[in-house]
Amino acid sequence: MTNSKSKEILDGRKIIEDMDNENSLRPQLLSEYIGQTKIKENLNIFITASKQRKESLEHVLFYGPPGLGKTTLSYIVANEMKVSIRCTSGPLIERAGDLAAILTNVEPGSVLFIDEIHRLPRIVEEVLYSAMEDYKLDIIIGKGPSAKTIRINLPRFTLIGATTRAGLLSSALRDRFGMTFRMDFYPPKDLAEIIKRSAHILKTAINEDAIMEIARRSRGTPRVANRLLKRVRDFGQVQNSKVISKALVDSSLASLDIDYQGLDSLDKRVMNVIIKNYAGGPVGIESIAVAVGEEADTIEDVCEPFLIQLGFIIRTPQGRKATAEGYKHMNIEQKGEIQGRFI
Repeated sequence: MTNSKSKEILDGRKIIEDMDNENSLRPQLLSEYIGQTKIKENLNIFITASKQRKESLEHVLFYGPPGLGKTTLSYIVANEMKVSIRCTSGPLIERAGDLAAILTNVEPGSVLFIDEIHRLPRIVEEVLYSAMEDYKLDIIIGKGPSAKTIRINLPRFTLIGATTRAGLLSSALRDRFGMTFRMDFYPPKDLAEIIKRSAHILKTAINEDAIMEIARRSRGTPRVANRLLKRVRDFGQVQNSKVISKALVDSSLASLDIDYQGLDSLDKRVMNVIIKNYAGGPVGIESIAVAVGEEADTIEDVCEPFLIQLGFIIRTPQGRKATAEGYKHMNIEQKGEIQGRFI
Protein backbone atom coordinates (compact mmCIF):
# COMPACT_ATOMS: atom_id res chain seq x y z
CA MET A 1 0.00 0.00 0.00
CA THR A 2 1.10 3.57 -0.60
CA ASN A 3 2.16 5.90 2.16
CA SER A 4 -0.91 8.14 2.08
CA LYS A 5 0.74 10.81 4.22
CA SER A 6 3.69 11.35 1.90
CA LYS A 7 1.40 11.24 -1.12
CA GLU A 8 -0.76 13.96 0.42
CA ILE A 9 2.25 16.15 1.18
CA LEU A 10 3.67 15.86 -2.34
CA ASP A 11 0.28 16.28 -4.04
CA GLY A 12 0.40 19.73 -5.63
CA ARG A 13 -3.40 19.96 -5.52
CA LYS A 14 -4.90 22.07 -2.75
CA ILE A 15 -6.06 20.45 0.49
CA ILE A 16 -7.84 21.94 3.53
CA GLU A 17 -4.57 22.69 5.34
CA ASP A 18 -3.40 24.87 2.46
CA MET A 19 -6.19 27.40 2.99
CA ASP A 20 -4.68 28.82 6.19
CA ASN A 21 -1.14 28.10 5.05
CA GLU A 22 -1.43 29.93 1.74
CA ASN A 23 -3.41 32.85 3.12
CA SER A 24 -0.50 33.67 5.43
CA LEU A 25 2.32 32.85 3.00
CA ARG A 26 0.78 34.08 -0.24
CA PRO A 27 2.45 37.20 -1.74
CA GLN A 28 0.11 40.12 -2.39
CA LEU A 29 1.93 41.99 -5.19
CA LEU A 30 3.98 41.14 -8.27
CA SER A 31 7.06 42.58 -6.58
CA GLU A 32 6.69 39.98 -3.80
CA TYR A 33 6.07 37.05 -6.14
CA ILE A 34 9.10 34.79 -6.62
CA GLY A 35 9.73 32.94 -9.88
CA GLN A 36 7.84 32.79 -13.22
CA THR A 37 9.85 35.86 -14.26
CA LYS A 38 8.59 36.14 -17.84
CA ILE A 39 4.95 35.87 -16.78
CA LYS A 40 5.48 38.55 -14.13
CA GLU A 41 7.12 40.91 -16.60
CA ASN A 42 4.35 40.54 -19.15
CA LEU A 43 1.58 40.80 -16.58
CA ASN A 44 3.14 43.96 -15.20
CA ILE A 45 3.10 45.55 -18.67
CA PHE A 46 -0.49 44.55 -19.41
CA ILE A 47 -1.74 45.64 -15.98
CA THR A 48 0.07 48.98 -16.21
CA ALA A 49 -1.31 49.64 -19.71
CA SER A 50 -4.87 48.77 -18.61
CA LYS A 51 -4.64 51.08 -15.60
CA GLN A 52 -3.32 53.91 -17.76
CA ARG A 53 -6.27 53.49 -20.13
CA LYS A 54 -8.59 53.09 -17.13
CA GLU A 55 -9.94 49.87 -18.60
CA SER A 56 -10.48 46.43 -17.13
CA LEU A 57 -7.77 43.89 -17.88
CA GLU A 58 -8.40 41.41 -20.69
CA HIS A 59 -9.39 37.87 -19.71
CA VAL A 60 -6.47 35.73 -18.52
CA LEU A 61 -5.87 31.98 -18.57
CA PHE A 62 -3.23 30.34 -16.37
CA TYR A 63 -2.43 26.69 -16.97
CA GLY A 64 0.08 24.19 -15.66
CA PRO A 65 0.50 21.50 -12.98
CA PRO A 66 -1.16 22.08 -9.58
CA GLY A 67 0.58 24.08 -6.87
CA LEU A 68 2.58 26.46 -9.09
CA GLY A 69 0.82 29.70 -8.12
CA LYS A 70 -2.10 30.13 -10.51
CA THR A 71 -4.50 31.16 -7.76
CA THR A 72 -1.88 33.39 -6.14
CA LEU A 73 -1.26 35.24 -9.40
CA SER A 74 -5.02 35.72 -9.82
CA TYR A 75 -5.25 37.43 -6.44
CA ILE A 76 -2.18 39.52 -7.31
CA VAL A 77 -3.81 40.68 -10.55
CA ALA A 78 -6.82 41.89 -8.56
CA ASN A 79 -4.58 43.60 -6.01
CA GLU A 80 -2.48 45.30 -8.70
CA MET A 81 -5.62 46.46 -10.53
CA LYS A 82 -7.04 47.59 -7.15
CA VAL A 83 -10.32 45.77 -7.74
CA SER A 84 -12.28 43.09 -5.92
CA ILE A 85 -12.04 39.39 -6.77
CA ARG A 86 -14.70 36.71 -6.61
CA CYS A 87 -13.60 33.07 -6.64
CA THR A 88 -15.39 29.93 -7.70
CA SER A 89 -14.57 26.56 -9.25
CA GLY A 90 -15.67 24.78 -12.42
CA PRO A 91 -17.23 21.77 -10.65
CA LEU A 92 -19.36 24.09 -8.46
CA ILE A 93 -21.09 25.68 -11.46
CA GLU A 94 -23.44 22.90 -12.50
CA ARG A 95 -26.13 24.85 -14.37
CA ALA A 96 -26.33 27.95 -16.54
CA GLY A 97 -28.40 29.57 -13.78
CA ASP A 98 -25.50 29.17 -11.33
CA LEU A 99 -23.22 31.11 -13.67
CA ALA A 100 -25.92 33.72 -14.31
CA ALA A 101 -26.23 34.34 -10.57
CA ILE A 102 -22.49 34.93 -10.33
CA LEU A 103 -22.18 37.12 -13.42
CA THR A 104 -25.12 39.39 -12.52
CA ASN A 105 -23.38 40.21 -9.25
CA VAL A 106 -19.92 41.07 -10.57
CA GLU A 107 -18.75 44.61 -9.93
CA PRO A 108 -17.48 46.87 -12.74
CA GLY A 109 -13.81 46.17 -13.43
CA SER A 110 -13.64 43.34 -10.90
CA VAL A 111 -12.00 39.92 -11.31
CA LEU A 112 -13.94 36.67 -11.53
CA PHE A 113 -11.62 33.72 -10.87
CA ILE A 114 -12.72 30.23 -11.97
CA ASP A 115 -10.44 27.45 -10.82
CA GLU A 116 -10.49 24.13 -12.69
CA ILE A 117 -12.23 25.90 -15.54
CA HIS A 118 -11.81 22.84 -17.75
CA ARG A 119 -14.50 21.13 -15.64
CA LEU A 120 -17.26 23.58 -16.58
CA PRO A 121 -20.24 21.76 -18.13
CA ARG A 122 -20.53 22.48 -21.85
CA ILE A 123 -23.94 24.19 -21.49
CA VAL A 124 -22.43 26.55 -18.88
CA GLU A 125 -19.41 27.18 -21.05
CA GLU A 126 -21.63 28.32 -23.92
CA VAL A 127 -23.30 30.91 -21.68
CA LEU A 128 -19.84 32.19 -20.81
CA TYR A 129 -18.95 32.97 -24.44
CA SER A 130 -21.17 36.04 -24.82
CA ALA A 131 -20.36 37.18 -21.28
CA MET A 132 -16.63 37.19 -22.07
CA GLU A 133 -16.87 38.63 -25.56
CA ASP A 134 -19.82 41.03 -25.51
CA TYR A 135 -20.38 41.43 -21.76
CA LYS A 136 -23.95 40.29 -22.24
CA LEU A 137 -25.86 37.43 -20.66
CA ASP A 138 -28.63 35.58 -22.49
CA ILE A 139 -31.10 33.86 -20.18
CA ILE A 140 -33.88 31.60 -21.43
CA ILE A 141 -37.07 31.71 -19.36
CA GLY A 142 -39.63 28.95 -19.77
CA LYS A 143 -39.68 25.95 -22.08
CA GLY A 144 -41.05 25.08 -25.50
CA PRO A 145 -42.87 27.60 -27.75
CA SER A 146 -43.50 29.96 -24.85
CA ALA A 147 -39.79 30.23 -23.92
CA LYS A 148 -38.34 33.73 -23.97
CA THR A 149 -34.78 34.96 -24.15
CA ILE A 150 -33.77 37.89 -21.98
CA ARG A 151 -30.47 39.69 -22.64
CA ILE A 152 -28.81 41.31 -19.64
CA ASN A 153 -25.96 43.79 -20.00
CA LEU A 154 -23.01 43.04 -17.74
CA PRO A 155 -20.34 45.44 -16.49
CA ARG A 156 -16.89 44.95 -17.99
CA PHE A 157 -14.96 42.49 -15.84
CA THR A 158 -11.87 40.31 -16.05
CA LEU A 159 -12.30 36.55 -16.10
CA ILE A 160 -9.26 34.63 -14.89
CA GLY A 161 -9.34 30.91 -15.54
CA ALA A 162 -6.96 28.35 -14.06
CA THR A 163 -6.56 24.79 -15.25
CA THR A 164 -4.18 21.89 -14.95
CA ARG A 165 -5.39 20.54 -18.31
CA ALA A 166 -5.52 23.20 -20.98
CA GLY A 167 -6.06 20.49 -23.59
CA LEU A 168 -9.51 19.78 -22.16
CA LEU A 169 -10.67 23.36 -22.80
CA SER A 170 -12.69 23.81 -25.96
CA SER A 171 -10.98 25.95 -28.59
CA ALA A 172 -13.97 28.32 -28.52
CA LEU A 173 -13.41 29.08 -24.83
CA ARG A 174 -9.63 29.15 -25.03
CA ASP A 175 -9.70 31.65 -27.90
CA ARG A 176 -11.73 34.12 -25.85
CA PHE A 177 -8.88 34.68 -23.40
CA GLY A 178 -6.79 37.70 -24.34
CA MET A 179 -3.75 36.38 -22.45
CA THR A 180 -2.65 32.79 -21.88
CA PHE A 181 0.25 31.93 -19.59
CA ARG A 182 1.82 28.54 -19.03
CA MET A 183 3.17 28.02 -15.51
CA ASP A 184 6.44 26.08 -15.36
CA PHE A 185 7.98 24.05 -12.55
CA TYR A 186 10.29 26.14 -10.36
CA PRO A 187 14.07 25.64 -10.27
CA PRO A 188 15.56 24.90 -6.81
CA LYS A 189 17.02 28.43 -6.65
CA ASP A 190 13.56 30.04 -6.82
CA LEU A 191 12.09 27.48 -4.42
CA ALA A 192 14.89 28.27 -1.96
CA GLU A 193 13.85 31.95 -2.00
CA ILE A 194 10.23 30.94 -1.40
CA ILE A 195 11.21 28.67 1.51
CA LYS A 196 13.39 31.41 3.02
CA ARG A 197 10.50 33.88 2.80
CA SER A 198 8.02 31.38 4.27
CA ALA A 199 10.38 30.47 7.12
CA HIS A 200 10.68 34.16 7.99
CA ILE A 201 6.88 34.56 8.06
CA LEU A 202 6.53 31.39 10.17
CA LYS A 203 9.30 32.64 12.52
CA THR A 204 11.31 29.46 11.91
CA ALA A 205 15.12 29.46 11.97
CA ILE A 206 16.61 27.38 9.17
CA ASN A 207 20.12 26.86 7.77
CA GLU A 208 20.97 27.60 4.15
CA ASP A 209 21.86 23.99 3.34
CA ALA A 210 18.55 22.87 4.87
CA ILE A 211 16.71 25.37 2.66
CA MET A 212 18.39 23.99 -0.46
CA GLU A 213 17.67 20.40 0.56
CA ILE A 214 13.96 21.10 0.95
CA ALA A 215 13.98 23.02 -2.34
CA ARG A 216 15.63 20.11 -4.12
CA ARG A 217 12.95 17.69 -2.93
CA SER A 218 9.92 19.92 -3.52
CA ARG A 219 9.11 18.65 -7.02
CA GLY A 220 9.49 22.13 -8.49
CA THR A 221 6.30 23.17 -6.70
CA PRO A 222 5.96 26.05 -4.18
CA ARG A 223 2.93 24.50 -2.48
CA VAL A 224 4.90 21.32 -1.83
CA ALA A 225 7.90 23.35 -0.62
CA ASN A 226 5.78 25.12 1.98
CA ARG A 227 4.24 21.84 3.12
CA LEU A 228 7.63 20.20 3.52
CA LEU A 229 8.90 23.20 5.47
CA LYS A 230 5.98 22.94 7.88
CA ARG A 231 6.39 19.17 8.31
CA VAL A 232 10.13 19.48 8.99
CA ARG A 233 9.33 22.27 11.45
CA ASP A 234 6.99 19.86 13.26
CA PHE A 235 9.75 17.23 13.56
CA GLY A 236 12.17 19.88 14.80
CA GLN A 237 9.73 21.17 17.40
CA VAL A 238 9.15 17.70 18.85
CA GLN A 239 12.90 17.05 18.87
CA ASN A 240 13.58 20.43 20.53
CA SER A 241 15.68 21.65 17.60
CA LYS A 242 15.92 25.43 17.62
CA VAL A 243 17.23 25.58 14.06
CA ILE A 244 16.26 23.42 11.11
CA SER A 245 19.44 21.75 9.86
CA LYS A 246 20.10 19.60 6.80
CA ALA A 247 20.38 16.56 9.05
CA LEU A 248 16.91 17.29 10.42
CA VAL A 249 15.54 17.68 6.88
CA ASP A 250 17.11 14.36 5.84
CA SER A 251 15.73 12.44 8.82
CA SER A 252 12.29 14.08 8.64
CA LEU A 253 11.79 13.41 4.93
CA ALA A 254 13.12 9.87 5.34
CA SER A 255 10.37 9.33 7.92
CA LEU A 256 7.88 10.62 5.33
CA ASP A 257 9.33 8.21 2.71
CA ILE A 258 10.42 11.06 0.40
CA ASP A 259 13.69 10.33 -1.38
CA TYR A 260 16.50 12.65 -2.48
CA GLN A 261 14.78 13.46 -5.79
CA GLY A 262 11.40 14.18 -4.18
CA LEU A 263 9.80 10.86 -5.14
CA ASP A 264 7.44 9.23 -2.65
CA SER A 265 6.11 5.68 -2.38
CA LEU A 266 3.39 6.28 -4.98
CA ASP A 267 5.89 7.58 -7.56
CA LYS A 268 8.05 4.53 -6.97
CA ARG A 269 5.09 2.18 -7.30
CA VAL A 270 4.23 3.80 -10.63
CA MET A 271 7.82 3.31 -11.80
CA ASN A 272 7.85 -0.29 -10.59
CA VAL A 273 4.60 -1.07 -12.38
CA ILE A 274 5.93 0.30 -15.67
CA ILE A 275 9.32 -1.40 -15.36
CA LYS A 276 8.48 -4.72 -13.71
CA ASN A 277 4.85 -5.41 -14.60
CA TYR A 278 5.04 -4.12 -18.18
CA ALA A 279 8.71 -4.61 -19.06
CA GLY A 280 9.32 -0.86 -19.21
CA GLY A 281 6.21 -0.06 -21.22
CA PRO A 282 4.43 1.22 -23.14
CA VAL A 283 1.45 0.95 -20.78
CA GLY A 284 -1.77 2.96 -20.55
CA ILE A 285 -2.57 5.26 -17.65
CA GLU A 286 -5.66 3.27 -16.65
CA SER A 287 -3.62 0.09 -16.30
CA ILE A 288 -1.08 1.91 -14.12
CA ALA A 289 -3.84 3.38 -11.95
CA VAL A 290 -5.44 -0.03 -11.36
CA ALA A 291 -2.09 -1.62 -10.54
CA VAL A 292 -1.15 1.01 -7.91
CA GLY A 293 -4.68 1.40 -6.52
CA GLU A 294 -5.01 5.12 -7.30
CA GLU A 295 -7.25 7.27 -9.49
CA ALA A 296 -5.96 7.90 -13.00
CA ASP A 297 -6.41 11.67 -12.39
CA THR A 298 -3.99 11.49 -9.45
CA ILE A 299 -1.38 9.72 -11.56
CA GLU A 300 -1.78 12.25 -14.39
CA ASP A 301 -1.90 15.40 -12.23
CA VAL A 302 0.51 14.56 -9.41
CA CYS A 303 2.99 11.86 -10.45
CA GLU A 304 3.32 11.98 -14.20
CA PRO A 305 4.33 15.65 -14.78
CA PHE A 306 7.18 15.38 -12.27
CA LEU A 307 8.39 11.99 -13.50
CA ILE A 308 8.40 13.33 -17.06
CA GLN A 309 10.25 16.47 -15.97
CA LEU A 310 12.94 14.31 -14.32
CA GLY A 311 13.18 12.24 -17.50
CA PHE A 312 12.17 9.02 -15.73
CA ILE A 313 9.24 8.27 -18.04
CA ILE A 314 8.05 9.43 -21.45
CA ARG A 315 4.60 9.55 -23.02
CA THR A 316 4.11 7.85 -26.37
CA PRO A 317 0.99 7.26 -28.49
CA GLN A 318 1.01 3.69 -27.15
CA GLY A 319 1.38 4.65 -23.48
CA ARG A 320 3.98 5.45 -20.81
CA LYS A 321 7.52 4.10 -21.05
CA ALA A 322 10.38 4.08 -18.56
CA THR A 323 13.66 5.67 -19.62
CA ALA A 324 17.24 4.73 -18.86
CA GLU A 325 17.28 7.43 -16.16
CA GLY A 326 14.16 5.91 -14.63
CA TYR A 327 15.77 2.46 -14.50
CA LYS A 328 18.87 3.97 -12.94
CA HIS A 329 16.94 5.81 -10.21
CA MET A 330 14.98 2.67 -9.34
CA ASN A 331 18.28 0.72 -9.30
CA ILE A 332 16.97 -1.78 -11.84
CA GLU A 333 19.11 -3.05 -14.70
CA GLN A 334 17.86 -2.14 -18.16
CA LYS A 335 18.54 -5.19 -20.29
CA GLY A 336 17.71 -3.75 -23.68
CA GLU A 337 14.99 -2.62 -26.03
CA ILE A 338 13.18 -4.65 -28.68
CA GLN A 339 10.44 -3.15 -30.84
CA GLY A 340 10.00 -0.22 -28.51
CA ARG A 341 9.74 -2.32 -25.32
CA PHE A 342 12.39 -2.65 -22.67
CA ILE A 343 13.03 -6.27 -21.67
